[in-house]
Amino acid sequence: MANDTLFPINLDIPNVKVIDINMDGYYEIFVESTKEGCNCHKCGKHITKQHGLDREIRLKHLSILEKDTYIIIRLPRYQCESCLKQPTTTQQVSWFIRRSPFTIAYEMYVLSLLIGSNAQEVSQKEGIGYASVLGIINRHVKTNVDWDKIKSLSQLGLDEISLKKGHKDFVTIVSTKVNGEIKILAILKDRKKETVKKFLSSIPKNLVKTIRSVCSDLYDGFINAAKDVFGKRVRIVADRFHVAKLYRGCLDSLRKKELKRLKQDLSKNEYDQLKGAMWVLRKNTNDLSEENKALLDKLFEYSPDLKMAYDFQNDLTSIFNMDLPRKTGKRKINSWITKVRKSNVECYDKFLSTLESYMTEIVNYFVHRDSSGFVEGLNNKIKVIKRRCYGILNVDHLFQRIFLDLSGRKVFSL
Repeated sequence: MANDTLFPINLDIPNVKVIDINMDGYYEIFVESTKEGCNCHKCGKHITKQHGLDREIRLKHLSILEKDTYIIIRLPRYQCESCLKQPTTTQQVSWFIRRSPFTIAYEMYVLSLLIGSNAQEVSQKEGIGYASVLGIINRHVKTNVDWDKIKSLSQLGLDEISLKKGHKDFVTIVSTKVNGEIKILAILKDRKKETVKKFLSSIPKNLVKTIRSVCSDLYDGFINAAKDVFGKRVRIVADRFHVAKLYRGCLDSLRKKELKRLKQDLSKNEYDQLKGAMWVLRKNTNDLSEENKALLDKLFEYSPDLKMAYDFQNDLTSIFNMDLPRKTGKRKINSWITKVRKSNVECYDKFLSTLESYMTEIVNYFVHRDSSGFVEGLNNKIKVIKRRCYGILNVDHLFQRIFLDLSGRKVFSL
């Protein structure tokens, strides 16, 4: 045993006094509470009549000099003279949670290790059980949003993701972006309209007033759920990047068809000169090198329809890139539709119907240029989390892990 006067240690734990230290490959630090009294668990009255000590508790704490450290304490018990039968109550302290084998400081440290890692790795690194790591997560990370900590929503994002690759077990990701910070609001068990409506209806009224827009892909369940809940008070915006994915897909389909035709019509030498055309077609026109442009010119020489479809794609992208009023944007898109219909290009036929069906939601983009690009970034992060954790099929656990990666450094920093 070593007295704390010989080995001064700052535990950064309030209301305790070090009474002894045992150093034998690890540290055992014996402390006693300096806090006076507690509240009676029956009547709630503050009591100060001490009635012995509770059982000894051993708590894992932050390492000292890279050695495992344990805090050992017997908390005082107090007797209430106001209650019938004068019950006793064990003093509660702020630096550990009842029935946890760890101090809160150590639990915060474990949570910080989980950011960018998984429970199995942290369990092995710290030498604590896997179930203990999960227990720490459950004690400190909620499985749903804490509305009291959100002051504004501004823009909501709705998107889906599959929990298991190759399966249609879609869940709905509801998120928001406020002051450049992405926050996860919910992971819903499916993407049914009624499920989404139920969650949107649960948003506190004071926060509903702050919502400027709801950004979604062109899935009817999301769009109609938002319309039913918010009506005309909130603008529903079809994400421009989902729209772009559709019309770029049209060009890609024509490209496959035309290259298949050209492979049959051209000599092997002529066809080989078109190698790499797929990647050049997908590039931003501003990023094309002279070599890229020459390749496109050769391709378009063989396929005028592909040239026309390529120009239509770039024209529509240019419209979305312009800073236009909503009415002007709508007029330009309608003009684009007319030009496409008058041409011989057929690859956009299905897309034109989609464009007209969702015109209101699509042109709402021009009001504040809101998009759910941040949702796509979040989805990529979720995919990384799922791979890192070898798959997560429980939506509550997934919510906790996303919260840790998005906000853990701020919330659980030591």
